[in-house]
Amino acid sequence: MSDNEFLDKDTMEELTRKERQKEEKERARSKPKNTRPNAFAQILNGDFLTREFVVNNLNFIFFIMLLLLLIVGKGYYGKQLSKDIDTAQKQLDEMTADYVEIKAHMEEGTRRYKLVQRLGPEGLVESEDSIKVIKLKVTEK
Repeated sequence: MSDNEFLDKDTMEELTRKERQKEEKERARSKPKNTRPNAFAQILNGDFLTREFVVNNLNFIFFIMLLLLLIVGKGYYGKQLSKDIDTAQKQLDEMTADYVEIKAHMEEGTRRYKLVQRLGPEGLVESEDSIKVIKLKVTEK
């Protein structure tokens, strides 16, 4: 098109629309895209470690890591203690059951009539007289 041509209104609008579209495409191409990747990508590729904030706060970060390790260790220690308590409780229950069984057996074996039966062949007999208590008077010197 030359500069001196006559253009009607519709043609002029179409030309300006095309020019605007071209300009928008050029802006979109020349416009710098988001050069900063998201936080997850920065963590994965290690870029966050080079930031000044991280470098200045390394002591605090190491302290937090130490606390996290202590929390994990405390969890394992608690599980071990719980396991030890359960084992000790089972042993105590077994010993209590053994004690009750042995005590019942001993009480049964030491009853009066059984003692009389076992000691009869040896010539020991049960006394039929009542028990007499001897009291002594203690004099102080």
